[in-house]
Amino acid sequence: MRIRKNINIVEVGSLTKKQTFISTLILGGLFFIFGFVTWVNAILIPYFKIACELTHFESYLVAFAFYISYFVMSIPSSYLLKSVGFKKGIMFGLWIMAAGVFIFIPAALTRTYGVFLMGLFTIGCGLAILQTAANPYITILGSIDKAAKRISIMGICNKAAGLIAPLIFASVIFKVTDSEVLSRIHTMGGAERSAFLDELVRRVIFPYTTLGIVLTILGGFIRYSPLPEINTEEENSELSVINADKKHLFHFPYLILGVLAIFLHVGTQVIAIDTVIGYANSMGIQILEAKVFPSYTLFTTIIGYVSGIILIPRYVSQVNVLRACTLIGAALTLLIIYSHGSYIILGHNADISIWFIVSLGLANSLVWAGIWPLALNNLGRFTKVGSSVLIMALCGSAIFPLLYGYVADLYNERAAYWILFPCYLYLMFYAFYGHRITSWRLIKINK
Repeated sequence: MRIRKNINIVEVGSLTKKQTFISTLILGGLFFIFGFVTWVNAILIPYFKIACELTHFESYLVAFAFYISYFVMSIPSSYLLKSVGFKKGIMFGLWIMAAGVFIFIPAALTRTYGVFLMGLFTIGCGLAILQTAANPYITILGSIDKAAKRISIMGICNKAAGLIAPLIFASVIFKVTDSEVLSRIHTMGGAERSAFLDELVRRVIFPYTTLGIVLTILGGFIRYSPLPEINTEEENSELSVINADKKHLFHFPYLILGVLAIFLHVGTQVIAIDTVIGYANSMGIQILEAKVFPSYTLFTTIIGYVSGIILIPRYVSQVNVLRACTLIGAALTLLIIYSHGSYIILGHNADISIWFIVSLGLANSLVWAGIWPLALNNLGRFTKVGSSVLIMALCGSAIFPLLYGYVADLYNERAAYWILFPCYLYLMFYAFYGHRITSWRLIKINK
């Protein structure tokens, strides 16, 4: 492949400890940004449901518009990165995100849900570029058996941002007096209700304007940062022999099966975080109290990441951790559906099933970190395009909230969690068997 001469390409093995540390630090900052922008959707969904007067299904278009951009942009992102390199690609990704954030301003001024969705789609396009660059970068920035540990560190940065994003956003857009107003909103006259909703939706203007400015500045910083360009195109002699007859991605069954695993995993993850407020509302818990539940879910996810950093690979392999997480996820899904009874935990008098939803954060924590190194292993010159296809699978986060909302409207919020169970069954298959398949004949399996 032809590489532009003004880009200094380095081999992974030639990076100094200082370069590796700086790269990890910069990537950690990027994953923090990913988390802040992504997980604020947990509060945007009920917020837009109120402000734009939406059904369950319509409100989950927030997640659909945001995540479907990954399906649209992932393959173009891989070609962009090949053309301009990682650093400029990340810069463009941040600037596209900023453009999407600024679209929130006219959307808020007109209270037009469709324009908000356009802004979310644009933000997602920028994130698709960033994710396509950052995930393979951190995966290959060291030995493959420690990749899950490095991804866990990035996950902490991501989820730490997600831990505070809904709380910060909710504190900015919701007032203590809103609870009383919202309780009687259905009894208001048309003009009074419209005036209140207009004022409510315009509260997003200040935080999103600030966020847009920050993203614009960060784009320029990344362009001139010491983040090195890493060569992902060259293969060593052994890998060249292994991949000599490989012409396209479908010659790597474990990658294609991993794409489906990522699709289902991100669906389970976004369901656990983005639906818990609505589920708590259905049980009579007001939004000003329920706003903290996504943060609890993300906190349990962080506990999982910390456990991964400590345990992998010294005490347990990343494959066995992946297997344990998928088993726990399936068990928790059944507990959400079948458990009943209210308990006071952390000051909340809530049905126990809510806390099993929160616990899904622990089950989901190391699934992403487990799948990525298994799916990208030995791809060699196919690494960038393979990564872009894995990122494309993030559109699962667009599909599953809509599916959940549809089932919730059709039956109820608790029954809608049944959609998680077959997802965890497939993830168990990939963890125990699918990642070892190297031939579509299902005969040649790596041990």
